[in-house]
Amino acid sequence: MTSENSPANRWSDLERPPLNGAALRQALTKRDDGLYCDIEVVQSTGSTNSDLAALAVAGQAEEGAVLVAEEQTSGRGRLDRTWSAPPRSGLFFSVLLEPSKVPVHRLGWLPLLAGVAAASAISRAAGIDTALKWPNDLLVTVDGEERKTGGILAERAGENFVVLGIGINVSLGAHELPVPTAGSLTLAGARVHDRDPLLRAVLRSIEQWYVPWRDALGDPAASGLQEAYAAGCATLGRKVRAELPGERTLVGEAVALDGDGRLVIAVDGGGREAVGAGDVVHLRAASGSASGPVSD
Repeated sequence: MTSENSPANRWSDLERPPLNGAALRQALTKRDDGLYCDIEVVQSTGSTNSDLAALAVAGQAEEGAVLVAEEQTSGRGRLDRTWSAPPRSGLFFSVLLEPSKVPVHRLGWLPLLAGVAAASAISRAAGIDTALKWPNDLLVTVDGEERKTGGILAERAGENFVVLGIGINVSLGAHELPVPTAGSLTLAGARVHDRDPLLRAVLRSIEQWYVPWRDALGDPAASGLQEAYAAGCATLGRKVRAELPGERTLVGEAVALDGDGRLVIAVDGGGREAVGAGDVVHLRAASGSASGPVSD
């Protein structure tokens, strides 16, 4: 793990300046009643989630610690997918949370909470429309098509901690995309490309959503999270294919989120089933959307 103080090639790409760790700490960690206790920026690491989880288990990090990497060499997404991007081309960071009083069955709301927080912050700060693909993708529109520009991974660390990892493509050009169906804020027409204000906005938004949710013991209705996620979710109202563990597949319309954050599908042929894990593919556009099939 290379620290933010490493002088090597800090300004090698003037179009992608480094994040200012000291300014981020000054802006976000100086309030006694705030969530964040420390923000560290490193030049390169394998996975911010893995590093922060290890610190938590070793007793060297507490709730509100944030680890940001200018480059991740072994970034991970759901279902063991890899996440890669050029150095300084996006936001790659993890937040350590300790929702110890929240019932275990409500912890599934954390990646959805992060999605609501990130999507709303990006919409405000970058001036572009964002949407959520259940359960953990951030979507933007590029050339009239939905594209994945961000992903979220929540993992348990020890008995009490959850590490919330987020990756967002900011300045990637079309030639740098890992797959043709990916996107970036730049390709979606963002008015802001400076990663410092974008990261500040996302972290503040996470705090604004997490604290009330935690204080409500994870109740998604009381905290407003369930309503907000449903309002921004591009999956609801779509015909989808859900590829589930055990090689099961469901096809039908995504009609609701239940109280545990699971996607409720009205299955073709009759009946409803709540899906809590698996891969969901959009098979047709929602009403009023110009987009087509979307997959990870």
